Formats: sequence, C-alpha cells, structure tokens
Amino acid sequence: MLTLSVPMDPVESYNEATNEFVIVATEYFTLQLEHSLVSLSKWESFFHKPFLGPADKSPEEILWYVQAMTLTPDVPPEVFTRFSQNNVDQINAYIEDKMTATFFSESKSPPSAQIVTAELIYYWMIAHGIPFECQHWHLNRLLTLVKVCNRMNEPQKKMSQNELIARNRELNRQRLKELGTKG
Repeated sequence: MLTLSVPMDPVESYNEATNEFVIVATEYFTLQLEHSLVSLSKWESFFHKPFLGPADKSPEEILWYVQAMTLTPDVPPEVFTRFSQNNVDQINAYIEDKMTATFFSESKSPPSAQIVTAELIYYWMIAHGIPFECQHWHLNRLLTLVKVCNRMNEPQKKMSQNELIARNRELNRQRLKELGTKG
C-alpha cells in the first residue's frame, strides 16, 4: 500500500534568500492507494479494455486508475487535481516496483502475445489454487506468484543422453567406493 500526502491549500510566500516566490502547502490530505487486481478490475470494468495492454493511456484514464486504487473513503474530488510532481513520481515508482525478491532467469521462448485482463488473472489464480485474498496484493507481486506457480508446475526437463551417461557414471563410481569393490 502507498500512503501519499497531497498538498491541499497552497500559500504563496517570498523566499528572501533566493529572491523567489515559492508555493508552500499548509494542509495535506492523506491518501492510501493499492495497485492490485481489484483496482485493475475496476478500471477494466469502466473502460472495457485491458489495462495491461500495449495501448497508451490518456491522462483521464490514468487519473481514473489512481481513483480506482484509492482505499481512503470519502476523498474530495479536488484531491486528485492537487497531486505534486513528487506525488506522481511516488505513484509511478509504486506501480513499477516488483515488490518481491523473486527473479527469473531469461528464457529463450518469445513473450506471449496474449492480452492480459483482470479475468485472465483471476483464472490463473483459480487454476493454481491461489486464494482470493491475494487479489489485494500489489499486482506485480501477484503476477510473480502466478509465474512461480507456472514454473513449479512445468514438466521436468528430460536429461540429454550425455547428461544421463555422466549421471550414471557418477552413481556407479559412488557405489563402487561405498562397497569397496572393483566392479
């Protein structure tokens, strides 16, 4: 979850050291946001298109997604028009954060051209037995869990002929050593 302090009542003052007028916020609104499958689902329900798709989003669509991420109740509409650049940077960093220590080695298979929607992610959760409480996890963390489940459920890679011969040779060497025989 991301907690933001959004400046609400800007007051202009003069900084004598720099000889500049500066805007200082005197009041802040605390906003809690969650980038999750629930937020994604709300956005897709409204716009009827995939959020994770390759198409660019308009400023209105991006703002609507931030509103869909909002957990704070009864937020005045003007809060969403008062974001500072720091607030925007924090939101972007939060959405892009992978939120896990898990990493994957690069595979040689090309990335899937499948369009990912909220319903597809829900399907993956059901198929892997992932509890629905995870829909509130950070979306990147949930997608990493799905990827881990996919990897763990892949069939074991068959050994090549050379790997099989080398493994058997090592097993035979160990057995001969344990039994104290020459073969």
